Amino acid sequence: KSMEGDVEKRLQEVVVWLEKEFAGIRSGQASPQLLDSVKVESYGAVVPMQQVGSVNVEDARTLRVSVWDAGGISAVEQAIREANLGVSVVTDSAGLRVIFPELTSERREQLLKLAKSKLEDARISVRSVRDETMKEIDAAQKAGDISEDEKFSRKESVQSAVDAVNKKLEAVFQKKEAELQS
Repeated sequence: KSMEGDVEKRLQEVVVWLEKEFAGIRSGQASPQLLDSVKVESYGAVVPMQQVGSVNVEDARTLRVSVWDAGGISAVEQAIREANLGVSVVTDSAGLRVIFPELTSERREQLLKLAKSKLEDARISVRSVRDETMKEIDAAQKAGDISEDEKFSRKESVQSAVDAVNKKLEAVFQKKEAELQS
């Protein structure tokens, strides 16, 4: 049964990968996940943003970054600017505001194309997991480790896992598409 468990795990990793990739594709909406990849220099170490402050949504196009140590505000500001996220940063007494500009329709198109190509990459990964697993199942049957019937039932369970994950990927894409068009 380990083979199928491995398949489930590998397919789930594809979904997680796509969600992560999509989190990095900025829509016109303020999303705290956008700052997840930003690394800040703090006390001589380079750490993720989450370790120096909290990030919350202030309104549809603004994030509020509350830095726990006021002395770190300029380092956070610099880190966000250097990350080239296409946002503007304003500091005030309460920390920083990260402002997302409106997306131009051209930029929306570009981002949608990027999202589609990431979806395609994810589908290719799913296909290769499927093909590899089907070959393993065939080999196991040829070697006499499993019966013909078992081969068919295993292949069926792999295919249904693949179908389910493809549905999930499509849903993740549709959510991103809607976000980019709003």
